[in-house]
Amino acid sequence: MALAAALELDEIERDALTELANIGVSRAAGNLRDMVGHQVLLSVPAVAVMTRDHAATLLAERASGGLVAVHQAFAGDFSGRVLLIFPESNSLELVRAVAGGDLPLEDIVDLEQEALAETGNIVLNGCLATIANVLQRTLKVSLPEVIRGSGPDFLEMAGASEEEDVVLFLYIDFSVNERDIRGYIAMLMDLSSLKSMRKVLQDFIERTIGQIPPVADVVPSDR
Repeated sequence: MALAAALELDEIERDALTELANIGVSRAAGNLRDMVGHQVLLSVPAVAVMTRDHAATLLAERASGGLVAVHQAFAGDFSGRVLLIFPESNSLELVRAVAGGDLPLEDIVDLEQEALAETGNIVLNGCLATIANVLQRTLKVSLPEVIRGSGPDFLEMAGASEEEDVVLFLYIDFSVNERDIRGYIAMLMDLSSLKSMRKVLQDFIERTIGQIPPVADVVPSDR
């Protein structure tokens, strides 16, 4: 029951998380654009909190074949691991887009590991750093690691094996150099960290609402 309650974000929380994610990926898109010299568009059309098993099932349904991910750990007021996940076919398109031009396959394979690590580092660091800054918190992030496997392989990296591990799942749309590339950002946290994140999010919502001036009462005129 505790897990079910923790996963039930209200509408304001979900809207705030989506807005924070879009601010984060917008900053990351700017950083990535500076690196590749091409127009980069990133958006987060949907945010959901779910169990680790549910997230693994979603990845299996949406991406047939192997997956590749850039993985980093983060720690601060809330802690966990974050992954930027692509189907392997999309990862090759991403390398082509980042490197520029239509490279032959052998060159893409040589560049793939380095290009993915650098791209993931820019996107994940830019996203996490921006979100932490807006929330007025600090997060420390580890160096990126490129990993390959399936959804369950990635999501078992949460550390502890208890059933109450949860995933903040961000659907993310990429457009780099006019190539459409769909991926996912998954933030893996235990229940305690999710509660801490929700508390920080509530503080942000209260500060934001407090900055919005109240609507003045309209007094009808006698004239």
